[in-house]
Amino acid sequence: MTILAAIHHSTHYQFDRPVVLSAHEIRLKPAAHSRTPITAYSLTIEPTQHFIHWQQDAYGNFVARVNFPQPTRSLHITVDLIADLTIINPFDFFVEPWAEYFPFSYPDNLKTDLAPFLATEAQGEQFKLWLETFRQQLPQTLNSTDFLVQINLAVQKRVAYLIRMEPGVQTPETTLACGSGSCRDSAWLLVQALRHLGIAARFVSGYLIQLTPDDAPVTSSGAVVTEFTDLHAWCEAYIPGAGWVGLDATSGLLAGEGHIPLAATASPISAAPVSGLTTPCESTFEVVMTVSRIHEDPRVTKPYTETQWQAIQALGEKIDADLAQGDVRLTQGGEPTFVAVDNMESPEWISEALGEQKWALANTLMKTLHQRFATGGILHYGQGKW
Repeated sequence: MTILAAIHHSTHYQFDRPVVLSAHEIRLKPAAHSRTPITAYSLTIEPTQHFIHWQQDAYGNFVARVNFPQPTRSLHITVDLIADLTIINPFDFFVEPWAEYFPFSYPDNLKTDLAPFLATEAQGEQFKLWLETFRQQLPQTLNSTDFLVQINLAVQKRVAYLIRMEPGVQTPETTLACGSGSCRDSAWLLVQALRHLGIAARFVSGYLIQLTPDDAPVTSSGAVVTEFTDLHAWCEAYIPGAGWVGLDATSGLLAGEGHIPLAATASPISAAPVSGLTTPCESTFEVVMTVSRIHEDPRVTKPYTETQWQAIQALGEKIDADLAQGDVRLTQGGEPTFVAVDNMESPEWISEALGEQKWALANTLMKTLHQRFATGGILHYGQGKW
């Protein structure tokens, strides 16, 4: 089943006077490690007089560095993309045998590569108490995948989601003390918790697409009633063999086809979608994000509409008429399976492809059919279902 979804993301800054814009860095292009295929992408920037250079930052994220040669009273950034939302199984990975159970230790060479994602920050009493309580509740032997599920759910249950308009990311201590936070606050708490437990983790910002289900859910809890997209934040943990595994602490689920990463970094400040400076001014800020389905395959839960069925029927009738007009005659045959009534238990009638009796009977049958139904036809001997 394929659903193609189009995202439109418009960011508009309006200034009360002409301002000089510094070089801006824009991280709004899906990252190379995105598991969701992006079939089309465009980035449009106004004012049109600008210079854009595509780069990759220290973490390999795509960055558009934009220079503006003239003062301007507005800055408009527009992203349009098409995502192939073919369903992804987030558990479709293998784990190295030596890392199948938590805790495990990275080899020295891998630990060096993962150093930025293992760096921890000093934490307060709330964090220490919460993490120690979580650790004590773990069984002595725990599968690494189950560990990721449990710690992700632990953050989701501990932190109530809220829309927080203030810039920046709360410290894990603040998030736990408040018992609430935005998606970026929950993601950063999970990153620090994983690192304190010896698991490399990174902060991810990206797009989240949520589509309504074809069928009404059994319960309304957590059901998506309106299709939407928004900027979102989650965490990725590095598990040997599996690679980076996405964990969405806001929902308590693993990242799926609706999670489209834009930037994955060691700290949240490096994942800002847009960063840059202006000369002093007053400004207004507006963001518009929409998602729409532009293609979807018919499926059991959402079959062809009556209009589609009528179009299919009309096409079939036209093809029938064309074949009749051209005197094209089609036949369709099957593959009958026979068993000798007087020798049913012989290997040639149970498991073996050929046998003396089967060969003789098959030739007799074929010659009889040839004489009755296909006089003058060619007899073909082939292997298998040719």
